[in-house]
Amino acid sequence: MSIEPDTKDWTWVIEEPCRQCGFDPGGVSRGDIPDLVHKNTRGWYDVLADPDFAVRPAPHVWSRLEYACHVRDVHELFARRVRLMLDQDDPTFDNWDQDATAVEQAYDLQDPAEVGVELVERAAEVAAVYAAVEDDQWQRTGRRSNGSLFTVETMGVYHLHDVVHHLWDVSRSAEPSAVPAGDL
Repeated sequence: MSIEPDTKDWTWVIEEPCRQCGFDPGGVSRGDIPDLVHKNTRGWYDVLADPDFAVRPAPHVWSRLEYACHVRDVHELFARRVRLMLDQDDPTFDNWDQDATAVEQAYDLQDPAEVGVELVERAAEVAAVYAAVEDDQWQRTGRRSNGSLFTVETMGVYHLHDVVHHLWDVSRSAEPSAVPAGDL
């Protein structure tokens, strides 16, 4: 059985706490985003060390490995989008079909050791992008194709929620969410 695509608009998480994972955007300072990305990355070590890393808890729910691949790719996507926001005036982001990417890249068959290294590398890359943002650049804008407007700062908060939520998905004892946390 395939994963049911997430069609919800999760942009509300840049203003309100997430009722599921507990992420509170009000507690995030833009200067803390790089460190928080690194902190989240450390949580994925145990996820990928789990002997059941490739087991789906239900046929329609990603395995821990698939979530880790997704988070790796989320870091790369957000690094690219923030760079666009810094280099262009109000860019519109290309759509990203996370479910198609999971199938095309065979997330379920990837080597967890390689995914772990790549996740750390992509997290370091995006953290460096956020760390290099100048004070006057945090309010630069960009938008998704559906018109959702982000500043560099709200993009960082949205990104951070996504990876925090996914770590919560795979770390809690109950079944992870049936779909990824965000409409990216």
